[in-house]
Amino acid sequence: MSEVEAYSRNRLIDYLNLSPLDIEICDVTLRDGEQTPGVVFTRDEKIALATELDTVGVEIIEAGFPVVSSAEKDIVKEIANMELNAKTCCLARSVISDVETAVDCDVDFISIFIAMSELHLKYKYHKSYDEMFTSAMSAIEYAKEHGIGVRFAAEDGTRTDIEVLKKAFVAAEDYKVDYVSIADTIGILNPSTTHYLISEIKKVVNTPICIHCHNDLGLATANTLSAAEAGAKQLHTTVNAIGERAGNASLEELLVSLRVQYGIDRYDTTKLTNLSKMVNEYSGIKPAINKAIVGEHAFSHESGIHVCAILEEPRTYELFSPEMVGGTRHLIVGKHTGMKALKGIVSNMGYELSKEELTTLLDRIKNCTETKHGISPSKLESMVIETKKH
Repeated sequence: MSEVEAYSRNRLIDYLNLSPLDIEICDVTLRDGEQTPGVVFTRDEKIALATELDTVGVEIIEAGFPVVSSAEKDIVKEIANMELNAKTCCLARSVISDVETAVDCDVDFISIFIAMSELHLKYKYHKSYDEMFTSAMSAIEYAKEHGIGVRFAAEDGTRTDIEVLKKAFVAAEDYKVDYVSIADTIGILNPSTTHYLISEIKKVVNTPICIHCHNDLGLATANTLSAAEAGAKQLHTTVNAIGERAGNASLEELLVSLRVQYGIDRYDTTKLTNLSKMVNEYSGIKPAINKAIVGEHAFSHESGIHVCAILEEPRTYELFSPEMVGGTRHLIVGKHTGMKALKGIVSNMGYELSKEELTTLLDRIKNCTETKHGISPSKLESMVIETKKH
């Protein structure tokens, strides 16, 4: 752990008096990520992503929703038999036929879900809570009888009456479920309400709790961290935060936050940028240019004041190094570039210019950027060479 990581973490832990986190990551890119509108991963892409997720060190990979198609079932089964270090799981509705299909996939456990909110019971299922709960317990019982672990998941759990949620999870413990899971299906939580909800559930259940956050308010990663602080064990993520609507909690943001802020450094974060590029290529969805950790501008600096400091000591304007996540630092010339910063950038490129040449070059750069013409590294080099010729 670098000096800056240790400093940030220790200051935070001292301030909040945080306890060490007992967590595991369940990445759901291959299932929930593929539910992003327009996204379909091929067999080879799913295999490649599962392999890369395993090398990162995530503990669980949710390989898919096998009842969707025979091809999906085959891929889930293939991933489950790849002898990964990660455990595998898959999704199933609270229907025996779904569970039968999932059991045949050789996964380590099945996520069996129902929604118990009044809204979903009335408008989606058109059934009572008792009917849905009975169906869920029958599905769980079938899975356990076949020697498969079970995660009992409450879809729309954050809009379910908390007493109903407690009652359901306590009853599910009698069926020996391995996890109980709360899905913030429409992203309604904030860190405070997340912490409260997990704390309340922990008062009545002994089974490990999972949290599955969606990003409709841009709070999925923050809410997932808050859940971990409150005692949730299994944290759900997707690469590049892809997923339905606004997506899910971001794997890369969560892993780096866990390392920098909580000292959890067992994951190989150096692979995150490459993993992000794979998901970008396979999904056709490019992360925002300013996305934390993996965005093109995550380690880009233009301001002259910043660039000068970065050239002396990167920690002045970087919480962690780009190398920690497999990224690259970019020093950008533009409207805000100053003489000293330009001299350093040009020197890093292997060129030396006189003061007069630097002045001429800076004037040309300012003129280009004022007219909104970008300056790529190759263009800058051409400008440097041309300046030296004159």
